[in-house]
Amino acid sequence: MVAHGSAFPVAKLALNNSVPPILMASLRMGFVFLILIPFWKFKIPEKKYIKSLLAFSISMGVLVYVFMNLSLYHSSIISPIILGSQLAIPFGILASAIILKENISLKKWLLILSAFIGILIIFFDPQLANNFLGLFFASLMALSFGLAQVYSRELRNLETSILNSFVGLIGFVILLIISYYVEGQIISNINSINKSSWVLILYQAVIVSLGAHLLMFYLYKFYTVGQIFPFYSLFPIFGIILTFLVFGEVPTLLFILGGIIVISSVFLLHKMA
Repeated sequence: MVAHGSAFPVAKLALNNSVPPILMASLRMGFVFLILIPFWKFKIPEKKYIKSLLAFSISMGVLVYVFMNLSLYHSSIISPIILGSQLAIPFGILASAIILKENISLKKWLLILSAFIGILIIFFDPQLANNFLGLFFASLMALSFGLAQVYSRELRNLETSILNSFVGLIGFVILLIISYYVEGQIISNINSINKSSWVLILYQAVIVSLGAHLLMFYLYKFYTVGQIFPFYSLFPIFGIILTFLVFGEVPTLLFILGGIIVISSVFLLHKMA
């Protein structure tokens, strides 16, 4: 969870070094793909997984990371973006109800409503006056992650190396194309990236996208999903602490109040998983 939480301040540091947000997302996915090639060995998944794998790769490998970087790029403060990512759980439950026709209990509806009320309280923080575009992209990031959770349910039996390799490959290619048309001058932009920014991008790929996820998959061998999921509520806490240490951001009373409501609601939703 420390690694997951560190993804946001680390990405912001790279963006502050003038790395284009979409290109940075593409390079991150490119590193993930390259590192996993020896483990993947270019195995092709069974036909029954292709549709869900493509949907998961686009939602997770493209949309989540591009909206994450755009939200940080358009925000002067990071903590609300980290907290906004917690909406992925309510969005995931809502998406499963719509796509998979799953029933949502009254308790879950109340917790989902509570999470959105917490975010609404944070919106009234005066510090966010010039950061609404960033929060909008953060909401799209959370929605994309929620959709990815739904598609991942049909990929549980797929090898982890195949799953992550396809996410990295598809994310890298699509994001590189988008970067070319939106940001332009890809070669020039890559040449302008300094060594410290390359280290930050590599950190996101190795420590966050691979390390943190592989550690979670390792825990699934010994613990149930219901035992592990609640710990996801810790990553915004670690992220906010790291944001304070790196950027000196001090949470306001409205942010603390809204944050407690959001994290508590999401924690209880995790407990019900």
